[in-house]
Amino acid sequence: MKTLVRSVLTLSISSALALTTAQAATYKIIDKGAADKFKFTYSQQENNVGQMAISATDAYNFPVQFQYFDENDYDNIVLSAERSHELVSGINDIEDETALRNGNPTANDLFWAIYYLKDTQKSSLFYQKYGDIVAMTNSGQESTEFTVFDVNFDGTDTLTRSTVDYINGITDQGWVYGNGSAPFLPVDFTDSNDNEVTLWLSEFTTRGFLSTDGGNSIIPILPPETTYGGESAVLDISNNGIAVGYASTSIVEEVLEVIEDESGGCRDPEVLDDLPFEACVQLRANGMYNNEAFKWYVDESGEISKETLGFLVTPHPDDPRQHVSIAQAVNSSGVAVGYATGWQDETEMNPSELEPTSLYAVVFKDGVVKDFTEDHTEYFDSRAYDINDAGIAVGHATTLSNGSYRKKFYYVDTNQESPQMVLPQDFFTGSSSSARAINEHGIVVGQGEVETHNDSSSNPRRTHGFMYDINTDTFTNLNELLSCDSPYTIIEVRDINENNEISGSAVIKVERRDAKGNIMYDEDGDALTEDVVRAIKMQPIAGEVEDCAKVVEDVERKGASTGIISLMLLSLLGFARRFTKK
Repeated sequence: MKTLVRSVLTLSISSALALTTAQAATYKIIDKGAADKFKFTYSQQENNVGQMAISATDAYNFPVQFQYFDENDYDNIVLSAERSHELVSGINDIEDETALRNGNPTANDLFWAIYYLKDTQKSSLFYQKYGDIVAMTNSGQESTEFTVFDVNFDGTDTLTRSTVDYINGITDQGWVYGNGSAPFLPVDFTDSNDNEVTLWLSEFTTRGFLSTDGGNSIIPILPPETTYGGESAVLDISNNGIAVGYASTSIVEEVLEVIEDESGGCRDPEVLDDLPFEACVQLRANGMYNNEAFKWYVDESGEISKETLGFLVTPHPDDPRQHVSIAQAVNSSGVAVGYATGWQDETEMNPSELEPTSLYAVVFKDGVVKDFTEDHTEYFDSRAYDINDAGIAVGHATTLSNGSYRKKFYYVDTNQESPQMVLPQDFFTGSSSSARAINEHGIVVGQGEVETHNDSSSNPRRTHGFMYDINTDTFTNLNELLSCDSPYTIIEVRDINENNEISGSAVIKVERRDAKGNIMYDEDGDALTEDVVRAIKMQPIAGEVEDCAKVVEDVERKGASTGIISLMLLSLLGFARRFTKK
């Protein structure tokens, strides 16, 4: 293994000290993520002809429906701002309470209304939903949003922004695909005390889609089990029209029992007096379905046929729990990889009703689902994210490293009778890393942790994108392939095409914008700045190694600003798409 001198980053809010070492100007950044309606953009995939799939979030001018707030809601918004405004730089206490209560807030007060919605909507059916993840395509410098399943509010031309729309990729033919949720729409209801309330309900949690015209028209991919909406997703499509993903094939027995229970469940007349049946079901939507890996065949006209790929294990007939198999990528030969529910004891042949389980990376090939996590006591909770036409798959597996459980990236040859994962050295022994894609040249890309502190949910480690060459056993921090003066820090990588062009997301400092999208200024009239995440393309260029070895003490660049709050939250979100690949 070639030894690399790598960056060691240490961050504090008061100061940021970083040691950067040799970097190579062999790639340049093309910013694909500038979007005037959204704060953050994330690259998903660029095909071989320059078209990119992009996700965006944090819309400016989010359409808060103030008419559904009551006086208690406004009181709580005002109280929240009073208690918390000093914790957020550049955000003030409520500026114009009268205008806020009239539904015409200042940008500052709109921030607090959105903050309130984000907090209350997590578990309540009684508030407008904040979904706000949208799908975009980019064929040059400008990114264009397209609508999947969202709709306008009645009588308006304003989208609800309540959906979560994941664009998972784009083929060389320009077909885009992914999965999205149904919009949450207001439904009036009168409870047992004759109180008139408004509930926010949706028809399904997530559904796969395909568009053969760049998003102008949407083809929904319906699952076999559509009771209460069902679930599906298209996670990858090869350039010869083979699609893979997952779809619901049955409802989890223990969830169904609660829904159909007439004594305390959703069929209970007393429950129905205070909650519509659809609302009761919606509260139990998470983990409702047994999702099975699927393969779809798409012809040139967009006609679709389907094939189930099966599960890794067969549970006990009385096992009431959720079991899944998910196909996340497919090559041109139709060999797919993903992950599935498996037994913690890989030798178990007669499982009990509650046999201990985990999720394991698998290959779907020749009608068989094969687990290649060889030792379940050493490696578990593994994933396979991509496979090339040579049959080399990549992903990550969880293992004990330096006394803590960490994800470690791997590659594996699925052509072998008994595939064995190879785990190369990444940034350092205790770093978590994940490989997200591999091209036909044997170049693997992904991201891994570069900080060494004891991390937690409130203090995660920062990540950098990496490249690993299977042919030369060389691991490289992608930030070391940029020029020394690059303003970008690559934190995540999702794909690499056959031109060795890399799709990723990077942090860059920009002028700060308020909740309405206007530039914010300090007392001296100077524009405030913040760190945002942008979708980027890394394009190879002719260049040589530049020696950038230096110590940089720079609070501004290393994110000691309010932007770090958003970045930490986003790192927890990680655009972790439940079962999605990209």
